[in-house]
Amino acid sequence: MAYDATKMSDWQIAEDSEKNMPAPDEWREKLNLEKDEVIPYGRLCKLDFMKIIERLKKKPDGKYIEVTAITPTPLGEGKSTTSCGLMEGLGKRGKNVGGCLRQPSGGPTMNIKGTAAGGGNALLIPMTEFSMGLTGDINDIMNAHNLAMVALTARMQHERNYDDKELEKRSGMRRLDVDPTRVEMGWILDFCAQSLRNIVIGLGGRMDGFTMQSKFGIAVGSELMAMLSIVTDLADLRARMDNITVAFDKKGNPVTTGDLEVGGAMTAWMRNTINPTLCSTVEYQPCMVHAGPFANIAVGQSSIIGDRIALKMFDYHVTESGFAADIGFEKFWNVKCRFSGLKPHVSVLTTTIRALKMHGGGPKVVAGLPLPDSYTKEDLGLLEKGLPNMLHHINTIRESGMNPVVCINAFHTDTKDEIAMVRKAAEGAGARCALSEHWLKGGDGALELADAVMDACEEESEFKFLYPLEMKLRERVDKIAKVVYGADGVSWTPDAEAKAKMLEGDSQYGDYATMMVKTHLSLTHDPTLKGVPKGWTLPVRDVLIYSGAKFLCPVAGTISLMPGTSSSPAFRKVDVDVKTGLVKGLF
Repeated sequence: MAYDATKMSDWQIAEDSEKNMPAPDEWREKLNLEKDEVIPYGRLCKLDFMKIIERLKKKPDGKYIEVTAITPTPLGEGKSTTSCGLMEGLGKRGKNVGGCLRQPSGGPTMNIKGTAAGGGNALLIPMTEFSMGLTGDINDIMNAHNLAMVALTARMQHERNYDDKELEKRSGMRRLDVDPTRVEMGWILDFCAQSLRNIVIGLGGRMDGFTMQSKFGIAVGSELMAMLSIVTDLADLRARMDNITVAFDKKGNPVTTGDLEVGGAMTAWMRNTINPTLCSTVEYQPCMVHAGPFANIAVGQSSIIGDRIALKMFDYHVTESGFAADIGFEKFWNVKCRFSGLKPHVSVLTTTIRALKMHGGGPKVVAGLPLPDSYTKEDLGLLEKGLPNMLHHINTIRESGMNPVVCINAFHTDTKDEIAMVRKAAEGAGARCALSEHWLKGGDGALELADAVMDACEEESEFKFLYPLEMKLRERVDKIAKVVYGADGVSWTPDAEAKAKMLEGDSQYGDYATMMVKTHLSLTHDPTLKGVPKGWTLPVRDVLIYSGAKFLCPVAGTISLMPGTSSSPAFRKVDVDVKTGLVKGLF
């Protein structure tokens, strides 16, 4: 029986459903796991990836389902809600189904957007734990990342203070001669803190560090989070940990975590992150949580590890990509699937009528403020003008060789004629289309979606990548910009182009993945441009080097790796009930 989501808040639904959430021992029996394959963390548990994958290695994989979206409003269009609803719908059809979603960042949770646990009757539980640290993966990543910066800045101080002979005598270290103007790495924090984007460190005397400019990024945008998303096991993580480029020396050679002899300690901090945490929907379909969000500044995918064991454990496995198909799905398609060797059966394109109206020229949508009437009342003209955005994303997914399922994520304000218009447009473009009321009705409301997805999973497809690895970096960026974003071409700043040429000329970067950094609020680099803009050029101003993850990250537009906190942040409403210990105001 579904909860009355029109009268109950998400936290009330979560609190009630969590009373019957399986405990670790119950999950072990329910999922046919061995005793040592479940690692209890209070009422939560992690799954021992290495043991499970070894035991099930000969078992055939289940169906691999990816969930993405059209270009969203600042409110988000419900990919996590759709993912949970789809799992519930497949569960109602009697299927052995599970999933793997991304862990939310404390930045948006304490800012405007809030948590990423879905909503209504398509919700992930336990919701508070999911939203506030879970089993500590992000904290472990922060400690490991910042330890690399501690190692670098301490080394720079000691090299400044001592000559070669004294340096060797004190520690046995060789001089790295780091160029303080070419430090690639910064510090990380899992909040939106604009005042830390650009800082000066090492103020004081000679024993207070090396004085230089530095920076902070948000934790889930760290290269270590990217590595957790794409590594295959702990040995792979350890091997990559020595290869992270922290800075360059004065001759232009990379200075790595291996040079700083800090990779082993960083891996020690992250040793527990390798195992996914097990949560569930409010209808108790199992769903792992592994890796992090932000496909605009990071890979934005749940992990390859999570997908690998889920495909062995479940007949249908649902995974989610961050933001819209132009960035989340593109990275799933050309990066994650290339690294994993896994081929998806279908992609679900989450679509809302309110987002299509925004792309049709509707009033500005501002998180935290009521929606203008245009979004809550029927307006077929506005909706029709916004349909090209959905059609663009359908075509992007079809470039991969798959035919998407368009999911109309229903809101109670949507009208029959509006729904019919979206369905007609999607089916006219050759896609399957399903109306889903999972927020209101849970699995019972997602049966049409579940049926469409099961049908699509049986369809033969010829999955293919957008570009070969042999293609040069600037050619790849040009192809992504033209085919996926709809740009006329790419413009490079002189510094970015010089860096790209240097990287193209060095064979060690030849097999690196291309990980675009771009706003999620538009197909372009400009978040104010909605719909499907024409006649524009993508500006690239830098290329970040993630040599541990083996990513080259072209940065488009003015996007920042450290988001800012708004004037009316969510943390103002968060508190604790001192009698029960329960968190309130989080959702």
